[in-house]
Amino acid sequence: MIYPVTVFGDPVLRKVAEPIEKDFDNLDEFLENMWETMYHSDGVGLAAPQIGKSIRVFVIDASSGADEEPELADFKKAFINPEILELNGDEWTMNEGCLSLPEIREDVSRPETVKIKYLDENLEEHVEEFGGFAARVIQHEYDHLEGKLFVDYLNPLKKRLLKSKLTAISKGKVHTSYKIRIPGKK
Repeated sequence: MIYPVTVFGDPVLRKVAEPIEKDFDNLDEFLENMWETMYHSDGVGLAAPQIGKSIRVFVIDASSGADEEPELADFKKAFINPEILELNGDEWTMNEGCLSLPEIREDVSRPETVKIKYLDENLEEHVEEFGGFAARVIQHEYDHLEGKLFVDYLNPLKKRLLKSKLTAISKGKVHTSYKIRIPGKK
């Protein structure tokens, strides 16, 4: 099942998401639907708040970065109840976009590495460190669980310049190749 993507202006994108319980109903099906939605929307990551669910889950397929970082060739992971333990390294800037902020791309600086504790799709715990593109995508998706968006990292002038675009997105006045959920509409 492909979910519509929740866009800017919906309060769910600004909430701190809740952990899921070990007995979460139909976790396999939920994750499969998240993967399907992410691929259908041409994303490299998708967090549960982006499909209107305020729970601590995100999925990433960073294999598109394998040209630059060959170790990403098979990087496809689900992160359940993740907790960032450390952010390290020099900050580096990269142009980011977001399915919840269609038609907006901006340069964002983030630390080079992330150490994260999470449960995988089998609810087995992992503590791993990731660098480069994988670290960036993890930080971006993790922000969604904390109620943050990449535009929050921009300077005040840049945010002011984006205000009309953000307002248009919140009203559904945006073109996407995927279904969106407009704030306040069912």
